[in-house]
Amino acid sequence: MTQYCTFVLDGHLFGIPVASVQEVLREQAVTPVPLAAPEVSGLINLRGQIVTSLNLRERLRLAGQPADEQSVSVVVRTLDGGAVSLVVDRVGDVVEPDPGSLESPPETLDPRVRALVDRVCKLDGELMLMLDTELAVAVDGTDA
Repeated sequence: MTQYCTFVLDGHLFGIPVASVQEVLREQAVTPVPLAAPEVSGLINLRGQIVTSLNLRERLRLAGQPADEQSVSVVVRTLDGGAVSLVVDRVGDVVEPDPGSLESPPETLDPRVRALVDRVCKLDGELMLMLDTELAVAVDGTDA
């Protein structure tokens, strides 16, 4: 069974495979990148490695985070071996849902969010949206 690292974003519970998570960081100093796509927060220096930081709220077209709230970065490894930092509200638990509990995303889910979610799972009365990290980090300047 696959384990998922959960995180919260604008009240929504998301999950990504633990195997793709490199590390979780407190809020990082970000260097802005001129003319970058709106969801690119900028670049962070991760022990000498330059990593792109993506604002998932912007990527999913969710409401902006209140200025007085801190965020967390979930650094994920992509299939090509690179690392990308996903800025989220807070990190939750690691869960291991029963494969039989996975379902297709509901039609009622916002299409921009639905495009980046491959499955959903009910956990303790909450719906976990399983984010496709490869789609989430693919920034090409167009809407999802």
